[in-house]
Amino acid sequence: MLYLITDRRKLAPRASLTEIDALIDFLTSAAASGVDMIQIRERDLPTRDLYYITKRVLESTEPFQTRIFVNDRVDVAAALPGVGVHLTTRSLPVRIVRAIFGDSLKIGASTHTLEEVKRAEYEGADFAVFGPVFDTESKRGYGSPVGVEALRQAVSEVSIPVLALGGIGLNNFKEVLDVGCAGLAGISIFAGDGAVAALVRRLKGLPG
Repeated sequence: MLYLITDRRKLAPRASLTEIDALIDFLTSAAASGVDMIQIRERDLPTRDLYYITKRVLESTEPFQTRIFVNDRVDVAAALPGVGVHLTTRSLPVRIVRAIFGDSLKIGASTHTLEEVKRAEYEGADFAVFGPVFDTESKRGYGSPVGVEALRQAVSEVSIPVLALGGIGLNNFKEVLDVGCAGLAGISIFAGDGAVAALVRRLKGLPG
């Protein structure tokens, strides 16, 4: 399972498109290429723009059955049937969101320790993202990398899917898949140069 997390500022500029339209176009292409889930994580945008992007991406990716999540903003997710919410350690607790929306809302949770993974499962998250597994500049504020063995333990001690995040690239992605995690999550690995379709095929072990 591949979970693409957005950061429009990492995308190559497209002269013929606005920044937002370039993001929507990129995500549509990623869904068509086989990305399973997309998290809209444009935290600096006003609510109106975030709603617009999420709605457009939901519509444009519908033929590909890609699941769409919005980072932190339960209100935006609730306004768009079919959109889930991804909760961080600074968001409302999973148990509160689950109590309000019941099973109608898909919930992902960011976790950095075994305790947090177990809490996410207990409180009703549908899946957890665990990391950073390897060193990555964007996650240094969360402390040192947790490492592959911590990921292995997290996977083995919960029944919900656990996706690996942080510093994952073509040179090390097999290490995290080998411990039995449900898949990979990331920003830079998807937003870098190169065709998304070829990247997805390689990450999923499909013929080129």
